[in-house]
Amino acid sequence: MKQHEIEIRVRYAETDAMGFLHHSRYFVYFEVGRTELFRAGGGDYRKMEEDGLFLVVAKTECRFKSPIRYDDLITLRTTIERVSPAKLEHKYELFRDGELLATATSTLGCVDRSGQIQMMPDFILQSADE
Repeated sequence: MKQHEIEIRVRYAETDAMGFLHHSRYFVYFEVGRTELFRAGGGDYRKMEEDGLFLVVAKTECRFKSPIRYDDLITLRTTIERVSPAKLEHKYELFRDGELLATATSTLGCVDRSGQIQMMPDFILQSADE
């Protein structure tokens, strides 16, 4: 599975004093998007980590286009943009009623428990071909 969408309701605790979604929370949402995309494609982070492989964020950036507010119902679209033997790249888009509110990207690497770079598991490489 290369793309997944999830709806998220912005909680009060995630906002700043003006009632806007705090910038740090966007990255929490992006992690939710990655996890749910992985799960929807049959992946299991817990099992992968028990097997000694971890996906670590090497790079991420976000472009904020319009504020997101407390109690907004937003849609997060997470897309796998590229998979190579050692890295995984995602694109994120946040929408409210069809309006694009933010875009972001991330690059993840695959490492073992000691932090040494590893090859992406076959099921991740195969999911990029679907």
